[in-house]
Amino acid sequence: MDVITQWFRRNFADQQVVILLALLALGLVIVLMLGRMMVPFFASLVIAYLLEAPVRSLGRTGMPRLAAVLLVFAVFLALLFVGFFWLVPLLIKQVTQLIQQLPSMIGEAQEALMALPERYPRLISETQVHEIANTLRAEVVRQAQKLLTISMASVLGLVTLLVYLVLMPILVFFFLKDKDRILQWVQSFLPQERTLASTVWQEVNKQIGNYIRGKILEILIVWFVTSITFWLLDLNYAMLLGFLVGLSVLIPYVGAAVVTLPVALVAYFQWGFEQQFFYVLIAYAIIQLLDGNLLAPLLLSEAVNLHPVAIIAAILVFGGIWGFLGVFFAIPLATLINAIIKAWPREALSNQI
Repeated sequence: MDVITQWFRRNFADQQVVILLALLALGLVIVLMLGRMMVPFFASLVIAYLLEAPVRSLGRTGMPRLAAVLLVFAVFLALLFVGFFWLVPLLIKQVTQLIQQLPSMIGEAQEALMALPERYPRLISETQVHEIANTLRAEVVRQAQKLLTISMASVLGLVTLLVYLVLMPILVFFFLKDKDRILQWVQSFLPQERTLASTVWQEVNKQIGNYIRGKILEILIVWFVTSITFWLLDLNYAMLLGFLVGLSVLIPYVGAAVVTLPVALVAYFQWGFEQQFFYVLIAYAIIQLLDGNLLAPLLLSEAVNLHPVAIIAAILVFGGIWGFLGVFFAIPLATLINAIIKAWPREALSNQI
């Protein structure tokens, strides 16, 4: 008991530490308790945070803040309009086409499986082939039922999406326009003496801002280049596969390997083991090499500097807790933890060592 008491005294005797932990706990409670209800609020806050950089850049040229906000907001609305009325329908169309093609793809896969015992009788038997085929059929039925459930709930989801499309732009605009007033109001509830919390926030703000902006730009560039490349190679579902490749950059070291499977399968069912199949794989490999060795270092050179083990651990932990959003924000959250460790009073750490 004395050991625990001494540990608490060493680490929490500093008032700044207590204030920092209290603010972190308050933020965590708000996210956990109000996360589902406040999704459009938090999403708008993130978007406004990202748009603040171009607003500041325009402000440095001498443009009044309100004019800069209006210009950036107009560009944001234009991109939102293009995405919702052109890009999303195109992706939905290609997903629908892929689902319609699945039965024929599964049939071809079963024929290929049935031929394996004749070609390689020592490696695989007919019983094993039937077991694999039954497993594939059961999985297809399960996924079909899941899609049916999603389609039945699509009306409610569409209504919610329309509400978000109206509500979020309004929130984004006022977050940008009244940023200073909102920050002053929030700071009025915080303790006057919060040096440690401010230090952590400055470090996290710099790192997370660079990371999120760089990562979104990387996703868009990889998506665009991959889609154009697949389209030029006449690969089916080029936009959908390019979108998946773009999203794969969210998961370092793993995403590229995972997305290789659908790209290879679509190319195989379209051409078999012909030249076009290998052209697609070679083009995909070149895109991944350029992204990993040129684009990502260029865009994220000033962003987070975490060990690969820490990145993978953060993705596993936060992705398991919050799903896709956890994967997207895993590295920023890991950066927050790293900033707290760096800013923690040296006396407390040295005493433990």
